[in-house]
Amino acid sequence: QLTDIGKQLLRLPVDPSIGRMIVAAQHFGCLREMLIVAAALTVQDVWTRPHDQQQAADEARRRFQHDTSDFLGYVNLWDACETQRADMSGNAFRQWLLENYVSFLRYREWRDVHRQLKLLVQEFGWRENEQQADYALFHKAILSGFITNVGCRDDEREYTGTRGRRFVIQRGSALANRKPKWVVAAEMVETQRLFARCVAAIEPEWIEEVGAHLIRRSHFEPHWEKMQAAAMAYEQSTLYGLVVNPKKRINYSRVDPVMSRELFIRHALVAGEYVTRAPYHLHNQ
Repeated sequence: QLTDIGKQLLRLPVDPSIGRMIVAAQHFGCLREMLIVAAALTVQDVWTRPHDQQQAADEARRRFQHDTSDFLGYVNLWDACETQRADMSGNAFRQWLLENYVSFLRYREWRDVHRQLKLLVQEFGWRENEQQADYALFHKAILSGFITNVGCRDDEREYTGTRGRRFVIQRGSALANRKPKWVVAAEMVETQRLFARCVAAIEPEWIEEVGAHLIRRSHFEPHWEKMQAAAMAYEQSTLYGLVVNPKKRINYSRVDPVMSRELFIRHALVAGEYVTRAPYHLHNQ
């Protein structure tokens, strides 16, 4: 049986993971930026990199890059193109694209797909945000589609991803030299090794929030804490084998109320590790 989200995905003519991001973007208030990115990921990469002009092409691309997100780099490029297209003649705009190493044909296809998606979401009754999207909310929407493409840096260059995969960030990414601790990627490409393409820096807490239904949690070291006046423990959360949070303090009563009650009796009542003026406690003393 299809869920409501599944029925919405059926009406979007894109890959389900990209469609899922669009649905999430409507919820997180970042639909304008997401439609741009979704269209960009659907078509062939708009950037060109001629073999004999690679350095010049890389320098041109850096002008539009976002410091911590290749996804938002697409938004920067889109906004720049729209501004130039409005101010220039057709031939001048083509020349501007050529000078910035952007394929005119791929750019036109990008605009066509964006227009289709925009008309569709308008039929759904969804409205694009007028204010700039919040970075955290936008990338939570990204995570809803690419939750399995997350990774944590474990040395100077390599990342460990889900299901034990090890990868590096593709050289052309804005984050290739920055190497943030946690990343999400739009695509994993395997050549001589596994490369993450179109990458953004994220926080592990966002993974736990968006992927809550996929996270596995294990608990250890249950104990009584006098200052908290509660049974506490540590929780480790994993996503398909990738440790997202190795050791988080939690209230253990939500996990094992029976053991928490035993800890309370043994430590709070018997050993007196409990500060309270409650009448029952004074009476027991």
